[in-house]
Amino acid sequence: MRFRATLLASCAVCAISGAFYGAEAQPYPSRGITLVVPFPAGGPTDTIGRIMADGLRASLGQTVIVENVPGATGSIGSGRVARAEADGYTLVLGTVATHVFNGAAFELKYDVVNDFEPISLVAFDPQVIVVKKSFPVSDLKQLIGWLKANPDKATAGTAGVGSTSHVSGVTFQKLTGTQFRFVPYRGLGPAMQDLVAGQIDILLDLAANSVPQVRSGSVKALAVTAKSRLPSAPDVPTVDEAGLPGFYFVNWHGIWAPHGTPADVTAKLNAATAKALADPATLARLADIGQQIPPREQQTAAALTTYQKDEIAKWWPVIKAANIRGE
Repeated sequence: MRFRATLLASCAVCAISGAFYGAEAQPYPSRGITLVVPFPAGGPTDTIGRIMADGLRASLGQTVIVENVPGATGSIGSGRVARAEADGYTLVLGTVATHVFNGAAFELKYDVVNDFEPISLVAFDPQVIVVKKSFPVSDLKQLIGWLKANPDKATAGTAGVGSTSHVSGVTFQKLTGTQFRFVPYRGLGPAMQDLVAGQIDILLDLAANSVPQVRSGSVKALAVTAKSRLPSAPDVPTVDEAGLPGFYFVNWHGIWAPHGTPADVTAKLNAATAKALADPATLARLADIGQQIPPREQQTAAALTTYQKDEIAKWWPVIKAANIRGE
């Protein structure tokens, strides 16, 4: 009996050990992945996130669920990912706001560089300067003239303190010598809803959010903040053509995992992202909302790190000089 009991106990241990090591040996990914979008549903980052989730799903063979975690210009959702288990099953789709601006504008409980593992740049997203349909201007020069003649009369929506729409709006005011009031929202999706409804006057918006509304005629587009026109909105002039030369402002999106995620996992995620960005269907969907895809040599973890650090060196002094501070 003692022998039999010992044998049974040994078998049980072997079974448990086998199950444990079998689970450990399962290739990544063996279950669904969560892609955190740190802004509300319906906004530009959400739109891009859902396109990328579809692409990653096809590349990885696992479900990729988009989870919207808005608040504090994306720092709440980004902070959640910074604290998540570093196993490759929780990722964040970040922007220049979440992974550059927030580091200067907020007292964060995480580091925008050191608490994440870079996966890849995803897309560059220029801004479009749009106004409500009833606003009494038809081009950018007229807008600047109206704002100078009516200081603090107009309202401009933003996605919160330190967001792309806020930082570019402050820069616009400085360059043009104009003043208008900022109205913060939880994201650009809700801000666009109020612009269409006529509740605010101006939005320095991301192309992914504004191009569909421009096409539908729901808002008036005055200029795109890039050197060339958008193929998805070819009738919208550049800022150079519209009378504010050099006012270039390009948002960008990238994917990060929590710091400490194993290198083989981040390599698989990078390969899956590159495969998604090479897929004609994904490219068509991103191009349709004005996205510019980085060349393959920029779709590496090292390239994202370098680009992020260059953007920090460029923008942190600007944000601090303008005294842009979050609560």
